This record gives sequence, C-alpha cells and structure tokens, in this order.
Amino acid sequence: MNFKSKIYGGLFLFNAFVGVAQEKDSIPGKVNHLEEVVVTGQYNPQSVKKSVFEVKVITRADIDRQAGNNLADLLNQTLNINIIPNASTGKSGVQLFGLDSQYFKILVDNIPVINDEGLGNNTDLTQINLDDIQQIEIVEGSMGVDYGANAVSGIINIITKKSSEHKWEVTPYIQEETVGKEYNFKDKGRHIQSIKIGHNFSDKFYANALFTRNDFKGFWNNRMGENYLFNDGLRGYEWLPKQQINAKSLLAYTTKNYRLFYKFEFFQETTDRFSADVQMNENPATQTNNPVAKDEIYTSTRYYHHLNASGKLSDNGLNYDVSFSYQQQNRDLEKYNYRIRSQEHFGTENLEYEYRKAFYSKGNFSNFLKNDTYNVQLGYEINSINGYVTSLAGFFNGENIKRELNSYDFFTSSEINLNKRFSIRPGIRLLLSSQFDQQAALSLSSKYVFDNGYELRGIVGTAPKLPTYEELYTYMVDVNHNIQGNPNLNPEQGKSVFLHLKKDSKLNESFTMQNKLSAWYLDVKDRIEMIIIQNSPLVYQYNNIDVYKTWGLSLTNTAKYKNFTGNFGVTFAGTAKVLDSSTDSNDDFLYAVQLNANASYLVPKWETVFSAYVKYNGPQYQFVGRTNEQNQTVTERGKQNPFTWLDATVKKSFLNKSLEATIGARNILDITTINTTAAEGGAHTGAATNILMGYGRSYFLKLLYKLNF
Repeated sequence: MNFKSKIYGGLFLFNAFVGVAQEKDSIPGKVNHLEEVVVTGQYNPQSVKKSVFEVKVITRADIDRQAGNNLADLLNQTLNINIIPNASTGKSGVQLFGLDSQYFKILVDNIPVINDEGLGNNTDLTQINLDDIQQIEIVEGSMGVDYGANAVSGIINIITKKSSEHKWEVTPYIQEETVGKEYNFKDKGRHIQSIKIGHNFSDKFYANALFTRNDFKGFWNNRMGENYLFNDGLRGYEWLPKQQINAKSLLAYTTKNYRLFYKFEFFQETTDRFSADVQMNENPATQTNNPVAKDEIYTSTRYYHHLNASGKLSDNGLNYDVSFSYQQQNRDLEKYNYRIRSQEHFGTENLEYEYRKAFYSKGNFSNFLKNDTYNVQLGYEINSINGYVTSLAGFFNGENIKRELNSYDFFTSSEINLNKRFSIRPGIRLLLSSQFDQQAALSLSSKYVFDNGYELRGIVGTAPKLPTYEELYTYMVDVNHNIQGNPNLNPEQGKSVFLHLKKDSKLNESFTMQNKLSAWYLDVKDRIEMIIIQNSPLVYQYNNIDVYKTWGLSLTNTAKYKNFTGNFGVTFAGTAKVLDSSTDSNDDFLYAVQLNANASYLVPKWETVFSAYVKYNGPQYQFVGRTNEQNQTVTERGKQNPFTWLDATVKKSFLNKSLEATIGARNILDITTINTTAAEGGAHTGAATNILMGYGRSYFLKLLYKLNF
C-alpha cells in the first residue's frame, strides 16, 4: 500500500479534564471543599484553577442522583448538547453546536471507543455504560493536537474508577422504569440488574469486576407488538426493543512513582426489528390463515482491551503515560420469516453486517526540564483500523467492502508560565496516513488571572474530520438507485475560538458562587454531503461542498448555600450552513436559544436529596430546498418547534448509608415527537414532518446496596 504523508496538526487543545477527587459518600447539595484536580491533557495533575483549560465535569454524585445508566440517560440536561435518538435503529447520537456525532469524540480513560460505525465518533450513547464511572469530563471546541482527527466540536472523556478505600466492595442494584405509560415484568418497560465487586489484595493491588443487564422492551405507543396478526401497519414497535449485556474487569497496581492497569470489557446488544408488512397466507381449503412477516435481529458485540502505564522515572524525573488498546466490534444480522399465529421461525439467513477492529496506542512524555516556568510535552498516537462495511446505509447487495486505514500521529506542546498570572500553551500535531493527503493543525491556549479574582481563558484550535466508511465506500447501484461513495474525498477542516471569563466567589463559609461567560466561533470547511452529479439517469455521490459556521454566547452560574445547590445557564447561538450545491443556497445566520437549570436540596435529618432538572430547547431554523409549483428548487427557512425536558428525582439513604433508593420521573412534560419543517429529504425519501425525541413521561425506581468492609 502506498502511504501518503499527512501532517495532522492541532493548534492546541484545551485539554483539561477536571478529576474531582473521589468523594466519600458524597451527597449532592452539600458544599464540598475537596479541590478539583485536572488530570487529562496535563503534564502533571494540578488544580483546576491552575489549568490553562476550561472543562465541564459531571461527577459520580451527579450520575447517581439522575439514576443514569448510560450516556443517553445523562446528557439530555447538558447545555449546548442535544441527544438525537433514532427509533428505527434503537441508537442515540450526540449533537454539539449543531454538529452531529461524526464531529464529536467519546473516549474512556483517554482511549477512543470503537463502535459499529467508527472509533470514537458516531458512538451510540446507549452503548456506553456508566456503572464503573468516577466522573465525566466535557471539552468543547476543535482539539486536533491532543485528540487528533474528528475532535471538531468537542470530546467527552469518561474517567473510570481504579481504586477503593475498602478491602471489599460489593455493590448490587436493580432499576425498574416505565417506558411512557407502558410497564409490566414481561414485555413492557425497562429492567436493569447490575452487580460490582471490588477488592484490594494489598495496598498496591486492586481489582474489580462488573456485570450489568439492561433490558429495554421497546416503546409500543400505538403499535401492537410482535404477535399482531393483521396487515394494517400496526405490527411491531414505535421504538425498537433491545437487550444489553455488559461485563467489565479491572486490574490495577499502584506504587509511589507509577501505576499500571489493565481494563477489559465485553458488550453485547441485541436489537429486534419487526416488520409492519404482514402476509396473510390464507388457506381456502381450511378457511384459516397463519400470517407471516419478515423480521430481523441485529447483534452488536464489542471487545475492549486497554493496558496503561503511567508515572515518573524518579521523584523529579520524566513523566510518562502510555496506553495500548485492542478493540473489536461487529454487527451481525439475522433475517428470518415468522409465522405469527404459531410463533415459528423459518427461512433464517445469517449475515455479517459490519465489522471493525482497531489497534490503538498513545503516549505522552513530559517534565524533560526541571523548571517551574517552562515545560514541554511530546507524544505519539498510532491507529490501525480495518474491517468491512456492507454500506452503512444498508443498501449494498454484493461483496463486503474491506478497507484499512492507518495513521501515525506525533504531537508536541509547551506550557509557559510567564508569571503567576499569565500562562500560554502552544501545540502542533503531525499525521502520516494511509489514505489522505497531508494535514496540519495547531493550537494555542492561554490563561490570565486578574486582581479581582476573574480568570480569562482563551482557546484556539483546529481538527480535521475524516470521511466515514459510508462516505468513502457506499455502493448502491441497481435499476432504481445509483448512490456511490467517493474514495477521493478530502478531510473536512474544523477550527474554533473559545473565550471563558470566570469568577469564583466565597461570600462566607456557607455561600459560594461561580459565574462564567463563554463566547465561541466554530467553522467547518469542505463539509461532505451527498449531491446529485448526474440528472439523467439520476446519480448521487458524496462530495466536499458544504460550509458550516456557528457563533454563540453562554452564561452559566452555580450557587451553593448550606445544603442547597443550584445551576442556571443560557446559550444564544447563530448557525450558518449550506446544505446542498444549488446556486441559491442561503448561508445567513439563523439563531436559537437554550436554557437549563437544576437544583438539589439535602435534608440531613432524612438523609434525602431532592433534585430537579429542566432544559428548554428553543426553536431551531434551517434553510432547506423545496420544489415550487413550477418544479423549481427554491430555498426556504424551515423551523423545528421548541420543547422542554423536565426531570425530578428523590434519593434517600437507609441503614447507615448502605442502602440507597432513588425514585424519579423523566420527561415529565411528556415529549414524544417534535414538528419540523427544517428537515431535508434523502436520496429517495421525502423530508420528515416530525422528529421522534422521546417516549413520553416515564417513572423509575432504583435500589442500590453497598456492602463495604
């Protein structure tokens, strides 16, 4: 294979991840004075106030009070993030600053997670389990230097728990939820069971194991389920049922100067898709019928291995953090015919639908100079991904398309403390790739502390977004269709500028506040879209034609007073984008508003925390192409209606905090579908008139027991 040299650069990276020191029996709502520590992207762990970077942190306590089992449960209430569910596939993606999950990277302990459609990107949030998580850190903006390709709009880094203060730690829990109004123990609702066991074999050696089963029975809505006999379009489910099995283990060895850990995960998800098209199969001789439907079962299986060594060569020597990871995920498809009346499977066909495996290694080395003013970090990242795709859109009718993509990244940055007030951090990343031409990215971050306690941080960064397998290799050509990928696509180029002005105030021993004003500008060039390249016969192909720009202002505020904690945030953002290659496409800015707020209150006497969360998503606008009465394509402004998420929980401890019960309601305002005129039609489908956002008001009960000794 001929390798093209590619400089893959990155203008820094606001690489900050706040590692909140693990709280003992932490209860939200109580002011905690433990110092937050930045652990990701730093040369040495340090307090968040000393970090050049700005981050959002979701702590373990935040996860517990929301009773979140996966990322989709958790992120609906986060400012600037939207969760986009797909009921027809059962998947949920993330949208940040209007860019979908192709532009957003999800990592576990700094390692991008493999999935059906990528490595770190296009991740189904429902497949990321949170039961062993210490905290979640969100970084916004283009961050090519530290996180490489596809970190255009931001990243999520999930930090797992790697130690325990107890010799033995046994934590089982069960969680029962309604799905809208639907619930029973047999075929409705959501049923979760989990157990985690941790053990300190010595003061240096720790291990744990975890098993979780999450059985989502689907959202029936007005549909009639699997065994419905009639061909009236009502068979099946509005939201596909699926079952997940998750098994994890950790071995960790820690000394004064280094830590070594190995993590393993097995994940399997089975999703059932039931056809609404029913063949009646009537038998005139017996005047009976045994209706038949063509159904499918999709099974995704993931294996994850991660070996990490970190520490320092001596008390004041070189710092190192090196990871090696092997991951594999395949998605198999089982097609079968189903005799509904007799509940019989026949004519089964098993297909290998998608397959992807990846070897990944990353290393950071710093503290070359024993100098408080100046420090340098050097690093590398190696990616080798190979697999096949049957066309991710599911159209390919021939042989699997096998491809391989290798990249070799080298990056460096330097942190310069000009004085006690002013720090800067420039960086660059270089990439050699087997597929694409040279790329380059740079970064520059800075921090200034004013006399009055205000902190100003500025982050400028870039990151390319690599074309997906679908965009490169889709091939659907038959008598009715001609849709093709484009192996000659160029990577998209993303860049961003962020400014954060923050002030922490301590009014007295009981009352603290934090106020932060953020401003940003984000630009993506050479966006890839499917366009018409030939009208007769009609031929579609992916090409670099699109532009995308967004700017915005965000104000967030946190107040803690005795046993009360409250947060309020508001974002005003404008987006300009061209969605097709027509000459009259409109790239004017369209504006939208988001607001969120949450509050929690601890009643110490009852050992109970009351929490509420609300997020308002204002109307969103987009220019779309329409065909007028003269059969001409014209550009019009489409609108997606506003909607509000409202959740509430009550978490109470019993038996000296050994037993925790959490009850709550999600989506209290009963949101299901949102009307829209802002959707584009596909290559052979019309534009949607509504978007499924949720399955209505749901209630849950979680019981968790902690056996520590």
